[in-house]
Amino acid sequence: MSQHWETSARALPNPGWGPLSALPGNPLMWVLILSEIVVFAAFFGLFAWLRAGEREVFDASQQLLDPVAGGINTLVLLTSGLCAALAVQAIGRGAKRRCRQWLGAAFALGVVFCVVKVVEYADKLGQGLMPETNTFFTFYYLLTGFHFAHVLFGLGLIALVAWRISHDNVETAAAFWHLVDLIWILLYPLIYLLR
Repeated sequence: MSQHWETSARALPNPGWGPLSALPGNPLMWVLILSEIVVFAAFFGLFAWLRAGEREVFDASQQLLDPVAGGINTLVLLTSGLCAALAVQAIGRGAKRRCRQWLGAAFALGVVFCVVKVVEYADKLGQGLMPETNTFFTFYYLLTGFHFAHVLFGLGLIALVAWRISHDNVETAAAFWHLVDLIWILLYPLIYLLR
């Protein structure tokens, strides 16, 4: 009876984390995710405010971006997020090998995203479009570069979790990877499409 009680007690969420206890993965990751959402929201708000004051500069600069490259990266990242979700499903069924395969696919697509972004950066820099060119390009490099850093961190996390696989680890990495998806879904239209 006492062994059953210990097992049941371990299965209960840690009440010390409040509402975060009910979320999948490690609650500390959710603290990070929520703080990153606040930071990106502040950047997005500042971008919109500055855009209102320099509309012509932002519109002209936006024309110099390649929305197709951004669109390809959107599809790549969303597909990678789907692979991360499928990895969570696989580990939930106890299929570690299948989980690693889905994590590998998510990782590979994340690398594709990085390659497309680096090619895009090289093209812009080759045209002389630097962060100091104007306010739009300052924010283009700041926002997409900050997101790029999150992609690199997420790739490291996925690789670590594939090596040290467990249900909690996979859920934690997938939660962060979905943050990376969410930020890009907001960033792509804001930077590339909205006029």
